[in-house]
Order: sequence, then C-alpha cells, then structure tokens
Amino acid sequence: MTKRTDAPAAPAPASTTPAGDAPTHRRGAAGDGASRPKRPKAIAAAPGGVAFVDPLTIPIQKATDLGSVQVLKHGNLYLLTDPFGDIHPDSRGLGLYASDTRLLSCCSLRVGGERPVLLQGSMGANYRGSIQLTNPSADRNQDAKVHPLDQLVGRTIGISRDRLIGAAGMDERVRIVNHAEQEMTLTVELELGADCADIFEVRGYPRPERGSLLPIAITPNRATFRYDGLDHRRRSTYVAFSDPAQAYGPVDTRSDDEMLMGGSVRFRWEVRLASGARKDLRWTVWGSTSTHSDDHDDEAPATLFPEAPRISPDEGASAYHAWGRGTTSIQTDHELFNLTLNRSLADLRLLINDGPGPDQRYVAAGVPWFSTLFGRDAIIASFQALAFRPQIAIETLQVLAAYQATEVDHWRDAEPGKILHELRNGEMALAGELPHTPYYGSVDSTPLWLILFGATYDWTGDRAFVDQLWPHAIAALDWIDRYGDRDGDGFVEYERRSERGLLNQGWKDSSDAIRDRTGRGPTTPVALAEVQGYVFDAKRRMAALATLRGEDDLAKRLLAESEALRARFEEAFWVEDQRYYAMALDGDKRHLDAIGSNAGHCLWTGIISPDRARDVADTLMGPSMFSGWGIRTYAQDQPGYNPIGYHTGSVWPHDTSIVAAGLKRYGFDEESNRLVGHVFQAAQHFEDYRLPELFCGFDRDASSLPVPYPVACSPQAWAAGASFLFLETMLGLRSHAGQGELELRHPNLPEWIGRVTLNNLRVGEASVDLLFHRWRGTTSAEVLRKVGDLSVTIRL
Repeated sequence: MTKRTDAPAAPAPASTTPAGDAPTHRRGAAGDGASRPKRPKAIAAAPGGVAFVDPLTIPIQKATDLGSVQVLKHGNLYLLTDPFGDIHPDSRGLGLYASDTRLLSCCSLRVGGERPVLLQGSMGANYRGSIQLTNPSADRNQDAKVHPLDQLVGRTIGISRDRLIGAAGMDERVRIVNHAEQEMTLTVELELGADCADIFEVRGYPRPERGSLLPIAITPNRATFRYDGLDHRRRSTYVAFSDPAQAYGPVDTRSDDEMLMGGSVRFRWEVRLASGARKDLRWTVWGSTSTHSDDHDDEAPATLFPEAPRISPDEGASAYHAWGRGTTSIQTDHELFNLTLNRSLADLRLLINDGPGPDQRYVAAGVPWFSTLFGRDAIIASFQALAFRPQIAIETLQVLAAYQATEVDHWRDAEPGKILHELRNGEMALAGELPHTPYYGSVDSTPLWLILFGATYDWTGDRAFVDQLWPHAIAALDWIDRYGDRDGDGFVEYERRSERGLLNQGWKDSSDAIRDRTGRGPTTPVALAEVQGYVFDAKRRMAALATLRGEDDLAKRLLAESEALRARFEEAFWVEDQRYYAMALDGDKRHLDAIGSNAGHCLWTGIISPDRARDVADTLMGPSMFSGWGIRTYAQDQPGYNPIGYHTGSVWPHDTSIVAAGLKRYGFDEESNRLVGHVFQAAQHFEDYRLPELFCGFDRDASSLPVPYPVACSPQAWAAGASFLFLETMLGLRSHAGQGELELRHPNLPEWIGRVTLNNLRVGEASVDLLFHRWRGTTSAEVLRKVGDLSVTIRL
C-alpha cells in the first residue's frame, strides 16, 4: 500500500500484498460451520488520506453452473450473489455486472469474524432484494460451551442485507440489530475485489492476454478499482461507504487468515450496540468507462472519487407500475397459473435494457450470459407478448432496424439487409477479439423480423409505423433472395464466413445440434426446415402489407414465391419412412433427418401440408419427443441424444410454446393444451414460478421433478414470453386491427382452468375486456366492455 504524497501519512499495514499471490479460501466457506475460523489478522488503521494498494491477480474462474444464484437487475446493471449475498470467485460467475463487464468480483461480508448464518432471502422484486441472517449458534462451537461468557451467544444478532439496483448503481444496506440482553461490540468486515472481467472470460473464452489492473485507491470511506483494457478504455468501479472504516487496507495472502474470499482490500468497522439497538452501514457501488489517459489528474481526488449517484427505490417502483398499467391485465381462477403469469410479466420488465443508442431500449435475451441484444431472442419474445404488450415489439423492430447490416463484412457474417444476431460492448468485442459489434451470424433473425413486423401491424393497425420501417423490410426481403440462398436451390441457408463465427446459425446453434439419423453432422451450407417456414410466413405477411400500401405487383410476387417455396419444401424435406420432416438439408442436399422439434416450428408458420400435419403432431406428442414436461429439442433413442445437452434432448419452454401454437393452428387443440398444462406444471417446481431458459429432458416417469439445466439463464426473455404465447394460443386470439376486428378462433380452455378474464386488451386504437369460461367441456367467450370501433368475432 502506497500513500499519496499530498495525503496525510498513514501507518503501514500489517503486511504488503504482492500482486499475483492467489488467495486461500477459508474452510467452510459455504457457511457450514464445520470449523470455527481464527480471528483475521488485524488491518492497520489509517487516520485518513488516499492510499494505493496493488490488486491481487485472481484467476477468472469459468462459470460451469448457476446453482443457488440470487439475481437482481435493473436497466443494464445486474447482480449475481450466493444465497448469503456474497460475491466471491467460484464456478458460478458471481458478480455485479454492467452490461458485459464485471464491476465487482468480490464483496464478502463477515460479522464478528464469522460468516453469518442464512435465515431467508427474497429477490422477488427483481430490482431489490433482502437477505436475513444471524450470527452462528454457540452450540456448534465447543469453545463457547466451555467459556460461554467469552463468546457472543448464537442467534442473538440480527443481520440483514438489503440491495437496491438502479440504472446508475447499486445501494446496499447492512443492518445489525443486537437482540442480546447486554451491550455488544462487533466487528463488521467487508472484503472487496474487482477484476473487470468480460462476460466472455467468465464464460470460459480463452484470452492470450488481458489488460492491466491499476492500483486500488482507498480512503476510510471510499474504494476505487481501475482497469485499463486492450480496447483502450479504462473501466472503473467505485465504492462509497456511509461510515468511515476504523481500519482498512490490503488483504494479506501470506497471513494465517482463513477468511480470504478473493478480494484485494478489506474494510472493518467496530460496532458497539446496546441491547435492542441497531446500526446501519451502507455502501453504493457504481462504474464508469472512459478512454485511457496519461494525465496526472487521473489520480486527483475528484477523479478517483466522484460523487456517488443517488439510487432511489422510486425508480424501479415507478418503472414496474408503468409496465403493469401498459399491459393487458390477465386473471384466471387458477392462482398458481396467475403467479406464473405475473412472474413472467415482471421478468420481461427486468430484462429491459437501455440502449444501444440514445432513446433506445430492448428486451435482453437472459441473465447472466445473454444480458444484451440478441436479434432472434428479442423478436420471439416480442412476438410471444405481442397481444398483451405490443410496445415491446415496436421497440424491438426499431432497434434492430437501426442496426440492420448495410455492407458485406465476413468478419461479422454481415450482408446488406441482414438483422443482427448479437451485439456486445465489452472489452473483448471492442478490442476486436470477437466479431460482436454487432455480429450477424443468424440465418433466421431476418425472416423472423419480417414476421414480427407483419404481426405488429395486425395488433396495432399503425400504418405510419409500417411506412417508417418499410425500407428496412424491403432490405430484409432482398437479403433473403440475394444472400440467403447460398447455392441457388430456392432455400435459405447458412455458412459462416467469420473465423470466430458460429458453426450452426439457427436457434439450435450448438455445434452438435444438427445431425442425421446416424448422428453425423452436416456439410455446409445448411438449410434448416424451420427457416424455410419462417421465410414462407414472412413473405405472406409482407404480401399483405404490400397490398395495404398499394404495391400490388410486389404482393403478387411474394405470394407466388411463398407457394413455390411450400411446394419445394414438401418435396425436399419430407422423409417418407419416418413420416416426418428432416430438420435440415446439408450442402450435399442430404437429409439431416434426426428427429427434432424443428418441424413444430414449421407447423407454427403454416408451411406444412395439412395432409401431413397429423403425422408431425403424433411424432411430437410421442414418448421420444414429449418428456412429460415439454417437447424435447432432439428425440431420445437416437444417436446423439443427451437429456443434459443444450440442444440435443433438453426442453426449452419457448420451443414448446411455438410447437403448441403450431398444433393449435392445425386444429390439434387438445394436444396444444396438454403442452400448456405440462410446462405450467414444470413452472411450479422452479423458484418463484420462473420458467428458465431450458431444463433437462429426462422423462417424467423417471424424474418426478423437472431437472434444472446447470447453466440456464433465469430469467430469460423467450422463456418468460412463453407464458403469454401459451395463453394467446388457448384463447385463439387473432387481431386484424387494420379492419377493426378481433377474432377469437376456437377458444379452448384446458380442464384445469375454468375462467380467464382479460382487461384492456388493445386492438389498434380500441380496447376490450373479455371473459372466457369453461363449462361442461366447452369454452364460451363474452365481451364485458368495449372502447372504440371494434368488432369481436367468436368462432367456436
């Protein structure tokens, strides 16, 4: 630790921390109480001023599971902690993150030299959470039984950690309450560290080198961590304390301290509490990014320690209140289903990010790995929620149009008119180590954008919005015809150009996801079955919009092209001996005919021949594809099946929701409702009724509970959106806002729901309240209230 020459002198710390020493973790770090830790070596007190501490170089551990991770998020800031509220290096990628950068890699609390005992935690508010703890019980410590007067009696200290996330930073309050019958003096210690790791580093992407961690600036009530990245940007993490610490300094890895948790500095407060008294300690954490500078003002106090932002609970509360008011109200007579819907709605709000540009926002794909803009994910989540909150779709279409590719760039797999796959703003992307600035390696984002564009008009009737984005729609159509068909066979295909690009570029983008029935992978280019369905649907929807605009020749051409595609698809993709469609054609036009859920997406788009729809439905609902909890991505009992594989046998709620919508489209109402019911049953077994990104594909007969996937994002956008597409499918909602009509096509409630009420369902400028009621096996619909010029047609 070094002192500023213009700062008051401070005593030397107990020891100097050399950079590069790895910390040793205390025994029983999970709070199991297996051994009583020794009192940590004292941190030398300092009367004030700025001191500089060399940061420890802690290896960035690859995240391999997300077990028991607590999540909070608001705006672009999100927090991952263990159940105790601590951040420390382990296999879960814990930390406070701003977009793609980890601001804090260690934030570990100790009270009285011990890790507190967990009582209960709640993160249900999304942007704020509370964890209740207490001090360890003396009956687990033999020394305390022998010398009870020398020990703090267990479970007499109340400890709470309350976190609040705002767009500008995080505020944490630790409250200590003395429930003992006598006065107590306690030490409260906080260990801090910041590695400024890129999210790709946390996910295990190798880097030959990374930037430089600068000396940590500390005072009794401030800490500033700085990192100069290879992208020529400086990332800083600031911590401001409400109370000055009585002692502070570097963590000494050479001591016998068994409490080391991977931080570089530690702060300590002595808290004296009378019986019944309480003490609050607060700290605020926030970050900044700037360009490198050699200016000596970089170490001026005003630069090192900027004023802390104010984090107000009103920010999150008002955001969620507005979100609820702007969304159709849904109530059913099944309370657990209501809880799932409410959780899904709150999760969609949690995933709203600001940016990428000024006055833009979008729904991020999922926390923690994909808390950024993904074209495919944002489009599908927007489509799923469209009937109940069209604003999500409007914002998604606008943001993706703003970043539509305008030139050929092989490094980013970009071509004019293509909609992006993924946009990143972390160090690795900005330094050119990754092509995600943005990256366009997604074969389906472009036709899916067109589908969402057409569907958004169906619900809003906003002709001005159509005209605003029409040039982008024409560019997307041109990409399909000019660049999408790689070899002139009439199908849209993918083949990566970028050396850092994705090998598979559909939604199942794992390298082992696309196979034939023997388990063999593809040659390129690859034409996915569902992508042909997306193109078919996109061109039909675009034909309708062209007719609206008076562009009749374009409309006729698009309809003719869609019908020609349908015929080619039937001829090329149907596998007669399986009575099913191949998931893809490879570069040799060979059937990639392993059984997967791809054909369920084809049902959703309407490209499948009605004569073959029953065969597809039977396969999807058969035991090889339907696990009892949902539709598997890849059928069991074939080479390559793995119920724990990302795309080779797992169950994805969004995938099942699209399959359910496809089954409904072809009249398979009972099969569709069966999927809705079983995914809902799965939701009841996940914390807070939150559907995760995916879960394992074990058969329900073999596993009475859905088995979590170890690194699934939760919350995740299209998993949250699945609840709403399920509901829309059950109710048969079809909007024709341009004609002032809402069609209820074969509403069919499952037997476990007796009543559904929708309030303020918006169709164009009109709104309507609806009641759906199941009685003696049939579903009726009733208009309760209507505002505006709207006709409601019920087709039972």
